[in-house]
Amino acid sequence: MLDILGYGFFQNALIGVLIAGMAAAIIGTYIVTRRMVFIAGGVTHACFGGLGLGYFLGMSPIVMASVFAVASSLGVEWLSTRQHVRQDSAIAVIWALGMALGTLFIFLTPGYVPELNSFLFGNILTITMGDIVAFATFLVVLLAFFVLFYRTIIACAFDPDFARTMNLPVAAVNCVMTVLTALCIVLTIRLIGIMLLLSLFTMPQMIAENFTRNFRPMALISVVASVLCSVAGLVFSYVLNVPASSTIVIMLVMAYAVARVIGNKKHKSPLVY
Repeated sequence: MLDILGYGFFQNALIGVLIAGMAAAIIGTYIVTRRMVFIAGGVTHACFGGLGLGYFLGMSPIVMASVFAVASSLGVEWLSTRQHVRQDSAIAVIWALGMALGTLFIFLTPGYVPELNSFLFGNILTITMGDIVAFATFLVVLLAFFVLFYRTIIACAFDPDFARTMNLPVAAVNCVMTVLTALCIVLTIRLIGIMLLLSLFTMPQMIAENFTRNFRPMALISVVASVLCSVAGLVFSYVLNVPASSTIVIMLVMAYAVARVIGNKKHKSPLVY
């Protein structure tokens, strides 16, 4: 087992799951407590349109997926807040349009698209050092933004009316968090794939909710659960010779089952920020 640590691709995969696990847990805590899970799902599937367009134009699929992710997340926010369109309806449109465009562009792309399965189902072993640098940079920016503006983020997200009375930039802060969420989704696609990615943004928080209703410890427990399950899933995928995305999700579900057994089931207090 220790021999595999000598291979560069496994080292990259291990570093990748550590960084991605931390970033996804922080963003996941934000979207779960704000009840934005379906927005994340819509953005995740909208990315498929960017991937398809990237292949069709011969450009970087990740770059085009990032453009689609940011545009779709801001589009949902704009439709729901400015155009008074029901949020679930706006998400449904973005979700369907992204998948339809992705299917169309991939069909029109000459030849075979070799990396498509990696984006759909995940392949952590294909992560390069460039991907790690990009994700590490994102994690630093994310942590810095949360450390510097934590109270402002919480106030704008969960009590916008009060935040406006305090002259806080509600629209700007929510816009930045929406963009950070979209970018985190795109960067995590390589880890677990479009089909299973949403679990990485929700399962660690479901585990944490069995032990706390406070935002900060919930985020911390989510980070620990996400990292441990991701690393365990990666190791088991090597031992069993199966895709890491599937074993990571299975580890998360098993951890949630254990948390339900040992957690305080009578803890029904509201979320504290």
